[in-house]
Amino acid sequence: MGQESQQMITICSDSVGETAESVVRATMKQFAGQDVQLRRIGQIKYEDDIRAIMEEVSRIGGFVAYTLVQPELREMMRSEAIRLGIRAVDIMGPMMQAYIDTFHDAPSRKPGLLHQLDEHYFRRMEAIEYSVQYDHSQDVKTLPEADIVLLGVSRTSKTPLSIFLGHKGYKTANVLVVPEMKPPKELFQLTNQRVVLLTMDPEQMLKIRTERLKTLGLPAGASYTTRERIQEELDYAHALAEQLQCPVIDVTDKAIEETAGLILGNI
Repeated sequence: MGQESQQMITICSDSVGETAESVVRATMKQFAGQDVQLRRIGQIKYEDDIRAIMEEVSRIGGFVAYTLVQPELREMMRSEAIRLGIRAVDIMGPMMQAYIDTFHDAPSRKPGLLHQLDEHYFRRMEAIEYSVQYDHSQDVKTLPEADIVLLGVSRTSKTPLSIFLGHKGYKTANVLVVPEMKPPKELFQLTNQRVVLLTMDPEQMLKIRTERLKTLGLPAGASYTTRERIQEELDYAHALAEQLQCPVIDVTDKAIEETAGLILGNI
């Protein structure tokens, strides 16, 4: 072989490979302590490309995850995997076959349809732009434009969650809740928006805020990191949620994707 086998996953696609990489990364999160490298190879057009890629994988080790919509490319990937003894995971093929068998429809077999510049794409870009801009400017006048409004005290993951929801196509505003700061009046005038309060276990928040101060190079012991202050903020936030009659989600030990799923599942 001439080269030591690596902990490598090779992602192959006849488009950009983003779908396959998302699935692979979601899988990797379930495993700890593995130093696994990813490499992505997109825009695969010819059977010779696959042959060359699989020969290289045979040398460097690891396995292959692929999304190929052209049947001849999928067949070449399968045959090369068998010939070279490489594990190859077809991410899109079984789903396409299930669709064909169930709904008796034929696929277009055109790569990259997920990322074409259609109405959904532009709506998603607009949502991302709104979520980022609102987080930076906190312009309450644009609050009625939001699809989702996140409330929460400091360090409840409002910003990353709002950006994640923006990528899902939802204009998301996040509003910091502080006892000394009166909530914007626009918040009480919302009608169609999904307003959600994010909360967290006080002890968990204490740890996060303490680490945040260390990261900023600030001394510990500020009121920001006292149990009394944290409980005061959380109590105030819960009272506001009760006033608004909005749902409350405890984000303690929850991944951003899990919290987003809870919010979107109730829209």
